[in-house]
Amino acid sequence: MKKIRIGEIIKATGGRLAAGDENNYIKDIKQDSRICGEGDMFVAIKGENHDGHKYVQSVIDAGCSTVFISDESCLPDNIDGINAIVVEDTVYSLGDLAAWYLDGLNVRKVAVTGSVGKTSVRDMIYYVLSEKYNAGRNLKNYNNDIGLPLSIFQFDENTEAVVLEMGMNHFGEIDRLASIVKPDIAVITNIGVAHVENLGSREGIFKAKMEIVSHIGKDGWLVYARDGEFLTEDKTRGDYSRISVGTDKVCDYMISAVDDCGLEGIQFSVVIDSKSYEISLPVPGVHNAENACLAIAAGKLLGISTEEAVAGLDKAELTGSRLKVVQGKKARVIDDTYNASTDSMKSALKVLESSRCSGRKIAILGDMFELGDESGKEHEAVGKFAGRLDIDMLITVGNEAQHISKGAAGSKCEVCWYETKDELYPHLEEYIGEGDVVLVKGSRGMKMEEIVGKAVEI
Repeated sequence: MKKIRIGEIIKATGGRLAAGDENNYIKDIKQDSRICGEGDMFVAIKGENHDGHKYVQSVIDAGCSTVFISDESCLPDNIDGINAIVVEDTVYSLGDLAAWYLDGLNVRKVAVTGSVGKTSVRDMIYYVLSEKYNAGRNLKNYNNDIGLPLSIFQFDENTEAVVLEMGMNHFGEIDRLASIVKPDIAVITNIGVAHVENLGSREGIFKAKMEIVSHIGKDGWLVYARDGEFLTEDKTRGDYSRISVGTDKVCDYMISAVDDCGLEGIQFSVVIDSKSYEISLPVPGVHNAENACLAIAAGKLLGISTEEAVAGLDKAELTGSRLKVVQGKKARVIDDTYNASTDSMKSALKVLESSRCSGRKIAILGDMFELGDESGKEHEAVGKFAGRLDIDMLITVGNEAQHISKGAAGSKCEVCWYETKDELYPHLEEYIGEGDVVLVKGSRGMKMEEIVGKAVEI
């Protein structure tokens, strides 16, 4: 991060200096009081369960000399040497400061959103950009109105290109994040059913994701995965240029002949500007052919050749537990516990089916959250899909997951349901054997990684 003068923070946020000197500087910005220290600015955030203002004294004691607050009453009596900046809303003002900071860097900006795969696409674009540029991306999975600004502050004068993921649960959130970034290129991975509980329908989800395009600009680009329903030529029109990716012949990047090699990755063909390329990707899942082409397209717009982009993709390491293979004492475990939606469940199940093993193929699936009234239907659809695959056993965990078992009932694979993980654990050892491949997946709140930990020890 570049040093920021206190006076610049006040100007960028419309804040008020309650104490301190406008000519002082900060070296970093933190919202976690436990890691704040000398040279940092602590941002006190009021959340549903915690209020960061309670920790102002502790960060000052730890050597933090600047606090960014909305409640002045949190300041101690003795604030000698402390810079205290007061704003109406620390989260919103943090975004304003991030927008000002990013505007001051000479960087090319790519923004990524979508129902499924946005973190994977973000990571792929990062590795593609890194073939030519000093590139940056979000910290971990920081993609909301707090995490995205904090990620931006990690960039400095040496950063040449950045790719920033944007997540959302409600209308208006992508609009706010995109207003901070003002991307040169926007990427939309797909329109699924994640967050339908808050947005009402897939049409609502599409509208929320498309908020990103209002901040691209006339010289910008929208890169999208064509789905024939929402992400189409007609529905994505705007005052910007577009590139479509998909298997349809009308796509600018036309994908074909996708070969699923299970845990070893995928191979596919893609036609770009009338030229065909054969690509091998060491990332499992046929859906990653589309993800990779979104990354190639974004890279090409920034002057990166297809060959350079493929070299970058070959180095890609995806964030978090996304189809991550862990070798256990008896079985290989596919840890895909980062999150779950109907589409990502189906994709992971296809990877399991295509995986080579000497034992059985076992899926352990948990609840998918935020599906609202569609929850039972979507879980059952996953079960029906699993039942048509060449897998040996389907274990479901959670209240909603019983609908997955219901959907798979009558199929050739063995099916069982447990209401809780604790009910499953005593039986894991009898299910998992030598040479098996075990897929574990569910929504983040299910903490399915706990099952991964048990499975690898069997």
